[in-house]
Amino acid sequence: MAFQSDTSFVPIPPPGEDELPYDDGEPMESQRHRKQMELLIEVLDLLWKDRDDVYVSGNMAIYFSELQAKKNDFRGPDVFVVLDTVKRERKSWVVWQEDGRTPDVVIELLSGSTEKVDRTDKMRIYAKLLRVPEYYLFDPFTGILEAYSLDITTLSYVPVAPAANGDVVSPRLHLGLGVRRGTYHNLEVDWLRWLDAEGRALPTAEEQARAAEEQARAAEEQARAAEEQARAAEEQARAAEERARAAEDEATLLAARLAAYEQRFGKLPGGEST
Repeated sequence: MAFQSDTSFVPIPPPGEDELPYDDGEPMESQRHRKQMELLIEVLDLLWKDRDDVYVSGNMAIYFSELQAKKNDFRGPDVFVVLDTVKRERKSWVVWQEDGRTPDVVIELLSGSTEKVDRTDKMRIYAKLLRVPEYYLFDPFTGILEAYSLDITTLSYVPVAPAANGDVVSPRLHLGLGVRRGTYHNLEVDWLRWLDAEGRALPTAEEQARAAEEQARAAEEQARAAEEQARAAEEQARAAEERARAAEDEATLLAARLAAYEQRFGKLPGGEST
């Protein structure tokens, strides 16, 4: 007798990034919000272009439970960073597909329509469910930056006091965060920037290109100055050579005159007579 296998009890795997929506349909609050998100992501992509163990993204859905995925009731963070993972293209971040890995750093850009959610629902989810170690809030229009660190015992966020100039340090990324005036994509405002150990803003691609251009121009000016110095030195050497030749000619002429005098009148006083 042939038996048919019963597959009714085979568990159905949860949906993955290919099945889950990755666009919540909500645009960034403003042009400045969008540019600020792009700036933060771009700089880290440039900084870590040779690393394959870190993932940086923004405005992407993060799925942490099947129920939440079914309800599709959670919007993604504006910027997030995951360490000790694989750098690859993703449609969304699905925690159960990532061996349970959750973001190490999350940055939310505050606006009038999102601030309440960022300070309540999202803050609770990041702390209690995703256990994100570092949470930052930044208002692109007021320039106010807030930093929070996860208290693992209470699964709640504790404010981190900034430095006197308002900068903060990300212990997970070993980078600073601070507000710096600058121009990004033709918009000159106060931007939230990643900082190096000396508090300098890590460069964007445009800033790197501009710095390279300035270095090339400086190198060209140095080469031109060196060429002018070499030409001046050559002219000085030629002038010295001409002076030496003139002196030699003068000495030859004097010697010839002396010889002619001695031939006619004998040695000069003090010399031997002919």
